[in-house]
Amino acid sequence: MEAVEKFLKDNAITEVESTLPDMTGNARGKFYPTKKFLAEQGGRIPETLLVQTVTGDWAANHYDIVDASDRDMILVPDPETLRIVPWADEPTAQVINDCYDTQGGLHPLSSRTVLRQVLALFDKEGLRPVIAPEVEFYLIQKNIDPDNELKPATGRSGRRETARQSYSIDAVNEFNPVIDTLYSYCEAQGLDVDTLIHESGAAQMEINFLHGDPLKLADQVFVFKRTLRETALKHNIYATFMAKPMQHEPGSSMHIHQSLIDVKTGNNIFCAENGDYSETFYHYLGGLQKYTPSAISFYAPNVNSYRRFAPDISAPVNMKWGIDNRTTGLRAPKAEPEATRIENRFPGADSNPYLAIAANLACGYLGLKGKLRPTKPTYDAAAEEGDTVELARSLEEGLRLLEECPELREIMGSRFIDAYIGVKRAEFETFHKVISSWEREFLLLNV
Repeated sequence: MEAVEKFLKDNAITEVESTLPDMTGNARGKFYPTKKFLAEQGGRIPETLLVQTVTGDWAANHYDIVDASDRDMILVPDPETLRIVPWADEPTAQVINDCYDTQGGLHPLSSRTVLRQVLALFDKEGLRPVIAPEVEFYLIQKNIDPDNELKPATGRSGRRETARQSYSIDAVNEFNPVIDTLYSYCEAQGLDVDTLIHESGAAQMEINFLHGDPLKLADQVFVFKRTLRETALKHNIYATFMAKPMQHEPGSSMHIHQSLIDVKTGNNIFCAENGDYSETFYHYLGGLQKYTPSAISFYAPNVNSYRRFAPDISAPVNMKWGIDNRTTGLRAPKAEPEATRIENRFPGADSNPYLAIAANLACGYLGLKGKLRPTKPTYDAAAEEGDTVELARSLEEGLRLLEECPELREIMGSRFIDAYIGVKRAEFETFHKVISSWEREFLLLNV
């Protein structure tokens, strides 16, 4: 708390946003006057916040997961996550907390705890994972009525995009005022954002983060999502990380680039001495191939997420991998030996960054321990129109695959897996009650 207190005083902070990521990856927490925050030394908050659905409801197995007394957990601020809140009206700081139970242990239902557990496994092996996320998003017109379809935001010209604008400089310039504010906010918070590009969707962008520590990058993605939403609202539009927000536009992903460093030597062990891929690379990749189907609900955590997975070049539909092949779900980009890495293209932009990164690393770890081997690389298009989608096609199917995977349960924690499945099944059942316009249009008078 000494480091926290120094930061708050040095920046003349009058208010603190004390936050934690919930199951969906959204911020929960409390607002504090600075003196009150320091006096509480972190504070307490109900543990049930960790297992609330995206609709604000609870899972059917809720009281099998948390105590029926609705007890508190203890929050411990991580000083490395202290940041200024640049959009606040008064000097405000934000901090991300680790969650502890009353016995003093990290709370097993916290997203941050799950990622810490997975990283500890690599640490025991003398390995340090390095990741770099790429997050896609859409800028859209304000949408007050959820029955109305979403529309891309209009830029400076006042016209909506009508053609694919991948990597277009002019298309990005349409939103220069928004982008300028975004970069200003990111700089004020010390977010390690790298390049920004226009993606193929109308008003769809991608922001890349510099590579680094998985927990720190998960924190940055968590903060970035809040930052972008606030930026968009400042310019009277919305920003969305929905996986498939519009029917005729491609989905949004969160690609995860990853490599492994030998702690003793500092070398990237995905690369052999002769410059080829190492055995470790192939074992790790084999783990991603084998266990990704079981982990898919962490990459596609919402009912909308599965609309991304269609036979199209925009999203993967099978477990093929390739060298510099963007049509595959697992890609090995062409790179210098020290930058040898694997890109996981399965996670959607709507995923909880802590859980997506944790699941990704867990799959790779299982490949290392089991010395698994991947298939041969694919050099052609990994899928074409009409091909069978090999992944789960719904959240419910993805959860059943997770439930049947004891290896991921052991790594990520049995209590957490039960909680995750319970929360996400509750969301699926809520969605399943809704009758869509498609059903009314084609089934009302035809069946």
